[in-house]
Amino acid sequence: MKGSVIKYEKDNIDTDVILPGPYLKIHDYKELAKHAMEGLDKDFHSKVKEGDFILAGRNFGCGSSREHAPIALSYSGIKAVLALSFARIFYRNAVDGAFLLPIEIDENAYKDISQGNTLEIDTTKNEIKNLTKNRTYPMKPFPELIGKIVAAGGLFNYKP
Repeated sequence: MKGSVIKYEKDNIDTDVILPGPYLKIHDYKELAKHAMEGLDKDFHSKVKEGDFILAGRNFGCGSSREHAPIALSYSGIKAVLALSFARIFYRNAVDGAFLLPIEIDENAYKDISQGNTLEIDTTKNEIKNLTKNRTYPMKPFPELIGKIVAAGGLFNYKP
């Protein structure tokens, strides 16, 4: 995967910020995507391009268990969220639905990656290449089961 970074230097970005509650009744995913990150960044929709990545701090996706959050991000064009840590429910909703990849990174990568940097993510090598800065960072490997679910294209496609 290759894309540009949209960075939010913030911890605890919750699902109500990722997709505000009034939009939960929308069933058209492309329409839902127009409201992604609206609670934090009104200009998000105009910034994001297909294949981009979000970079955020700790506990990304905390709050309610709405699967609308990873759906809205995915349909807006986001392919992965890189964060210091994730709320468990967001992490599993993202993986199980095959909406986007939740990728845990370390503090050094978080501090070094800047808004607009172009990254290339290789989940087979568990590394992130910053093509803008010509640097490489480790990513936390997916646990074995999560890796199998990701490789299968989501929980519904996974055959144990």
